[in-house]
Amino acid sequence: MDPRVVAAFEAKQVLSRYELLDLDVAPTEIRRFLRTGDLERLRRGMYTTREIWQSADEYVGRPRLLARAAIAQMRRGWLLSHDSAAHELGLAILRPKDPLVHVTRPGFTNAWTENGVKHHLARFAEHQVVEVNGMRVLDLARTAVDIARERGRQDGLVACDGAMRMGVTRAELQAAVAPMTHWPGSRAARWAVGQADPGAENPNESLARELVLEAGIGEPETQFPVLTDEGVRWCDIRVGNLVVEAHGAIKYRPPEEGGVALRSAGDVVFEERKRERLLSAAGLVVCNLYWEDYWGERRHSAIRRLRADHAEAVRRSGSELSPELKRQADMLRVQYGDRRPTA
Repeated sequence: MDPRVVAAFEAKQVLSRYELLDLDVAPTEIRRFLRTGDLERLRRGMYTTREIWQSADEYVGRPRLLARAAIAQMRRGWLLSHDSAAHELGLAILRPKDPLVHVTRPGFTNAWTENGVKHHLARFAEHQVVEVNGMRVLDLARTAVDIARERGRQDGLVACDGAMRMGVTRAELQAAVAPMTHWPGSRAARWAVGQADPGAENPNESLARELVLEAGIGEPETQFPVLTDEGVRWCDIRVGNLVVEAHGAIKYRPPEEGGVALRSAGDVVFEERKRERLLSAAGLVVCNLYWEDYWGERRHSAIRRLRADHAEAVRRSGSELSPELKRQADMLRVQYGDRRPTA
């Protein structure tokens, strides 16, 4: 492939048939590249290279390519929204059961799906439009509340937590949802905005927090620091004297396998056992949740486990956090801030 064409794909990721022709790629060459697999057809007349497609993951990378191909064929009035905006903005969201490209343009509230693209008509302010990677998209606050309206409370909470984690304020989320009083799904969006917490460090912790709310055992507090005999231990979620830890496989995989573990899985597990011992010595009960606990029958079982562990925490240490643990936590937050150190 001509180096100029390779450079153009590297710059834009997606090229149209007309752009390839402008780069002196003949129609016969386009057909040959498609036959040999050097080109991947994303939509009619829209292409990327095999290398770009194969290097893109199925959760964010490939949906981004499909969204870019779709928006490139539309009139200027359309812009990326919902999931497609989230992918460009770097907002962590849950993957829907049936992923679609989402685009929005001004109009009375309406939506329809065609050829893998969901078209939304909705009002938005000009200041809610931002340009990212050469794409016009709705901003973080509007994207988060749109996802909440579109997909419900669970997806909305993950999106709103993620937006606040990226610097969006609750006031900005409230301003985004304010005009949507009578829009479909607006109640779920308002709930997600009200419950959003930047202390949930990833979607796993957002889902754990939602499960705690559903269990009815109290209001969850995120990023709770505990001073132990072996230093400070930061807990994902605390309710009374119960600590809830949200675990994902990413914690046990090395970076080359898409994880964050800098030690062997055995060492990570051993450290977790020591951590539980230290927290127990401080008068806390630990409940472990895993990604599988948020869905289906496992969800009901996890709620029962949360309630049982909370009852055990009340039995051991009472329903209120001890004044000493609270004093220490307040002191540690003054020292470190509202989040555990990343280094």
